[in-house]
Amino acid sequence: MTHLEQLMFSIGKICDCGIINDTVNRRYFTGMKSSDGTLVVFKDKAYLIIDFRYIEKAKATAKGCDVILQDRLYHQINELIKKHNAKTAAVNTEFCTVEQFTAMKSALKVGLSSDNAFTKLIRSIRMVKTRSEIELIIQAQRIAEKGFEHMLDFVRAGKTEREVQLELDYYMLKNGAEELSFDTIALSGKNTSLPHGVPSDKPIKQGDFVLLDFGAVVQGYHSDMTRTFCLGEPTDKMRKVYEIVLNAQLAALSAVKAGMTGKELDAVARDIISNEGYGDNFGHSLGHGVGMEIHEMPYASPSKEDILPENSIVTVEPGIYLEGEFGVRIEDFVVVKNNGCENMTKAEKQLIII
Repeated sequence: MTHLEQLMFSIGKICDCGIINDTVNRRYFTGMKSSDGTLVVFKDKAYLIIDFRYIEKAKATAKGCDVILQDRLYHQINELIKKHNAKTAAVNTEFCTVEQFTAMKSALKVGLSSDNAFTKLIRSIRMVKTRSEIELIIQAQRIAEKGFEHMLDFVRAGKTEREVQLELDYYMLKNGAEELSFDTIALSGKNTSLPHGVPSDKPIKQGDFVLLDFGAVVQGYHSDMTRTFCLGEPTDKMRKVYEIVLNAQLAALSAVKAGMTGKELDAVARDIISNEGYGDNFGHSLGHGVGMEIHEMPYASPSKEDILPENSIVTVEPGIYLEGEFGVRIEDFVVVKNNGCENMTKAEKQLIII
């Protein structure tokens, strides 16, 4: 069953008609990448209404739906609502703006819901990955890992964080990435204590930790990894903190399995870091889902009681950040399985010294 067929099969439990107008979910359900367009879904039929710029591509690319040239959008949706005798409709509230919702509610001849039941349905479908989706994510990850290997040869004293970022970005784009998963983080020395710091013109020095957080995209699917390594010999404190983070990550990776909650997984790593006296220096959640977005369900954090389902994907990225000194984060991401996990990250994680 395709993603769109899953949505059509389940939509009747929520409403008669679902309306999707965001880029990510339009591509997810139809395979059509475009900056605009509206997917209208009924339990027995789906339609992609799209303007002249994309119509030829949509007819060749969009799967599982009829493609309609956009003329008067709301009039066309009303005609489809009438054709399918729909009485209720819902929008994906996660991406629909208040202005868009207000316009639709005024123009459409149907009861338009503003609750998030339709959004939850979309999230639940997207959270569980097919094998083909996983293989695309692995392809993206291999591009990122080759980029990391390249950076171990590129990073030297005197190179700036910005130069490192640009080199890594260029390497991934040159070697198969459709785009970058997010703005690459390349930090060194004291700046590594900033979990999501922005690369600067600061030169890298001997004895600095270097933290790289980055990913590549293949056919819409993202990868995500973080590695921290050292240029020259680290101090004893740097080694100790690195080992604590590594041990916390390895323990969490060993604990991952379908059926546990995100809170339980987060606690595995957080407890180790806290017991070593650095609990206050691990201020972000352990992980998040990855797919057609870099952050999606499920989440592993102290507040998430949601169950991790089989074949969902979650990052495992504990960190310790010492203000004014340095920070360490190590990130892999895994496919959750009933009896463990499949780690898609193959890059070295023992402390690398170059």
